[in-house]
Amino acid sequence: MVTFAAIIAFITLAIPPLLANAPHPVPNEPIHFDHSVHVQTAGLDCTFCHRTTTVGATAGYPEVQQCMFCHQVISQSTVTAQGYDSSQTQASMDKIRTAWQQQQPVNWERVHRLPDHVRFLHEAHVNYGFACETCHGDVGRMGQVVQVRALNMGDCINCHRANSVSVECATCHK
Repeated sequence: MVTFAAIIAFITLAIPPLLANAPHPVPNEPIHFDHSVHVQTAGLDCTFCHRTTTVGATAGYPEVQQCMFCHQVISQSTVTAQGYDSSQTQASMDKIRTAWQQQQPVNWERVHRLPDHVRFLHEAHVNYGFACETCHGDVGRMGQVVQVRALNMGDCINCHRANSVSVECATCHK
């Protein structure tokens, strides 16, 4: 009985902090997308591309047609992506054009993932006044987006408490 209690205590107390601090691997995206070029150079706001952020549960990924709104005019990049030379940058832009011509979506890898039993609404957080950088870091300076916060239950509860928001289970769990 003591062994069983020790195992339960270990699972409950030791495993979550270990998992929270585990590095999240950088995803292997199908197209190199440099946020810094779009934010720093072009001056785009997060919601220009992630249009459902303020009205829906998810920020969503832009459709290829939305990329082509600009890239029909911008045929050659005058700025290279971080860690890429001009030919590699152009190859990424060509992949967007090919997807558009073939009417195929780009299957982006998700960087920020929460468990399926968590109900997180971007709309509620953005409309409350939180900047995207609060949870996602300074994506506007990133060549490749990486997860910068644990985004685990403890992280969320601490934020809810600091902002006088409910920590009742049903607030965030399905």
